[in-house]
Amino acid sequence: MTRYRYPPIPESQVTPRELFESRRRFLNAGLALGAAAVAPGLLWPRSSHAWQGALEARIDAQLPSHDLAGGEAPTSLRDITTYNNFYELGTGKRDPEIYGHQLVTDPWSLTIDGEVDKAGTFALEDVLKHQELEERIYRLRCVEAWSKVVPWIGFPLANLLKRHEPTSRARYVVFESIHDPDNLRGQRRSVLDWPYREVLRIDEAMHPLTLLAVGLYGEILPNQSGAPIRLVVPWKYGFKSIKSIVRISLVEERPLSSWEERNPEEYGFYANVNPEVDHPRWSQARERRIGEGGRRETLMFNGYADEVAHLYTGMDMQRHY
Repeated sequence: MTRYRYPPIPESQVTPRELFESRRRFLNAGLALGAAAVAPGLLWPRSSHAWQGALEARIDAQLPSHDLAGGEAPTSLRDITTYNNFYELGTGKRDPEIYGHQLVTDPWSLTIDGEVDKAGTFALEDVLKHQELEERIYRLRCVEAWSKVVPWIGFPLANLLKRHEPTSRARYVVFESIHDPDNLRGQRRSVLDWPYREVLRIDEAMHPLTLLAVGLYGEILPNQSGAPIRLVVPWKYGFKSIKSIVRISLVEERPLSSWEERNPEEYGFYANVNPEVDHPRWSQARERRIGEGGRRETLMFNGYADEVAHLYTGMDMQRHY
């Protein structure tokens, strides 16, 4: 298996300590005072549950912070948490915020199985206690031609996979989201074949930019953003960054991902951000940044070409979309 080194982060791109600490104070003080007036469900309550309490204490400590969005200003917390796709909670952009309370996140466990030497089902608090958390500011580009800049909190997926020792037959990583139609209104509709599944090649999964996020903007993940743990693959369209993960399976043969199965002409397996390959129903050359007016040019691989283009050397990116 190829080993990757974390891409060097210039000192100029590391969030200054005073900015990080001021944002922390802003979140812990100012936002808490105005939560009810801003929007229902915008903020998420503090908790004493096992995984949440332990995670909150770790997030409250100062974390390493890396700007990997080229100095672009993060999208506001309000825009991040009130404009989402999370079809388990409904197909409208506000549905995840409005119905996020239907997502039951305690207790939560994560199954890791397939081609690994250390398979099993683990309480989320046991998974997290082995991981060093950090803040990473990433661009997020939706296939629908809108984008955000999100300050995630999480850890590299590779760190988790290595702990479970993939076998030499592990070629793909399959992620499965929660399946709870009794509580999740969106899963009572046949929009997709539930539960939601996503798939990465093993080298994509092991790439140091691929993140498992458990928080954003200095807090644990809100339900509408994929609590309690979600994938973030910043050079791919957002639908690849599966939310509310309950299972990670390493396999030899590639299964279909959910959107690929539903409509392969519109949602290819790779889903790499590419301004030169249009969606059948709209151009991908430009994008709308949530919270801003106008449109901006879409960047190849969402601006991460220097880090990830080598993964696709020799591939026809028009055909392998």
